[in-house]
Amino acid sequence: MDIADLLSSDGVVLRGGVSSKRQALGAVADLAANAFGLDATKALDALLEREALGSTGLGYGVAVPHARVEGLERVCGVFVRLDSPVAYESLDDRPVDLLFGLFAPPSAGAEHLRALAVVSRAMRSPELRERLRQAQTVDGVQALFVQTGSAAAA
Repeated sequence: MDIADLLSSDGVVLRGGVSSKRQALGAVADLAANAFGLDATKALDALLEREALGSTGLGYGVAVPHARVEGLERVCGVFVRLDSPVAYESLDDRPVDLLFGLFAPPSAGAEHLRALAVVSRAMRSPELRERLRQAQTVDGVQALFVQTGSAAAA
């Protein structure tokens, strides 16, 4: 599984104006709704339900919120970079500015876990995190994920 394959062509946004964890999750849900034809409210509710089980903040300013939602045929993802980090209850208590949201159909057990592992592994890279923070355009961010997938496959 390649991280770039999870992202839709319109599944990346560089966004400001978010001041809370809930708003950040709302941005992820809205992007997924637009990219995959999901109901934004249901996507946000699913993310909040998962988040109630424990924070998806991995540390180093990264979160990987994820949820199972009806209406999808495969695991897919979106990426949101916030202009200003928000408090997120992460493992290291650092605020989050990079969110890679994953959405899976209810039946996607192993595939969902593989996607989580691929994204989590990639986002542990200090170099990738820094390059994502410095990217000036959506295309630049997408190119970084394509390069990451190519490097992992090599």
